[in-house]
This record gives sequence, structure tokens and C-alpha cells, in this order.
Amino acid sequence: MSVRFTTRVRTGAIALTVAAGLALGVAGCGGGSDGEDGKPKTSAPASKGGGPNPSTQEGSDEILAELRGEGGLMLKITSAARDAGGFVTVNGELKNDSSEPARVSLRAAGVETEIIRHGPSLGGATLVDSASKKRYYVLRDTDGRPLTTTNMPRLKAGESIPVFMQFPAPPTDTSEVTFQLPSFASGTIQISG
Repeated sequence: MSVRFTTRVRTGAIALTVAAGLALGVAGCGGGSDGEDGKPKTSAPASKGGGPNPSTQEGSDEILAELRGEGGLMLKITSAARDAGGFVTVNGELKNDSSEPARVSLRAAGVETEIIRHGPSLGGATLVDSASKKRYYVLRDTDGRPLTTTNMPRLKAGESIPVFMQFPAPPTDTSEVTFQLPSFASGTIQISG
């Protein structure tokens, strides 16, 4: 008995396979790599090095916005840049500007169950495009984890850490948006790129 194998593949199946591969590749961009236990790596305090996550650029003096939060926390946004994949990555520095230890409020993760179940984060951040009346929420990976800094440590007085958040990009003719994060003041920022 002879068995005949064919290697003919339908063009539609190839296109579907390529599209699925690209979609998974894009979904994984910008969120950092997973740890050995399958959980996302957290941002390290600035004193330990930034790691692979997008973070505040070294030596960057430009500040797009300074937003005061609860407990003496200050969020300095240093960049908001578009990339070719259709995303906007917002980078900044979170600093404890008080004389007492402080922690980011749990409210900063927002109210969406899918994001909250992955622990403390900046997942409640949004970009608001007033001109087109649209709000853009922090992106998530395929497991529902927000593409943002997560599991932020308790900050000692004067301590700061780099932070990032990734959003879908507004239309290219939109360059100014309002950045909002629960428990922090809002601020207008310029998107570059």
C-alpha cells in the first residue's frame, strides 16, 4: 500500500498564516518580555537599570507635562512618540516628591476587570483627542495585561522610576491630546512622529 502526500497549499491558507503571525508580532511589541513564570517583567527602579521596557530617555531634559498625584507623587512625561506600527508610546518618570514613602494608588490601574486582575499598573491611563471626540485606552497583550509599567514599588522620599504606557495612535493629523491617569491631574501633551 502506498501513501501519497501532497505539498500543495492553498494561497488563502498562506495569507491567513502570515496575517496571524504579523498580528501576534505586533501585539507583543512594546510590552516587555515575559518572565520565566509567564508573568510580565516589571519596571526596575532607575537605580537598578531600565531593562528592555521603553522608558525615560537618558539625559532627556524635555518635559511635555508634569502631573501631580496623590501622596506627593509627580509624573513627568518626557515623550509621546508614534511608531510605524500604529502605536503611541508615552514615556516618563514617576517621582515621590514628598518626604514620606509613597505608592501609586490602585485607582491608577483603572476599573476594567481584565486589567485589574493583572495587578497594580498604569492601565487606567487614557489619551483624549478633543478635536475628534475620541478616547484611547492603554493597549493590552493577548493575555489581557496592559502594555504599561506594572507592579511599581513603594517609592522612598525623592526616589523615581521610569514608566511607559502604549496606546493606539490617533490619526496622523492629531498632534495634541490630553493625557489622563486616575489619581493624577490631567495635562496636554504633544505627540511626535
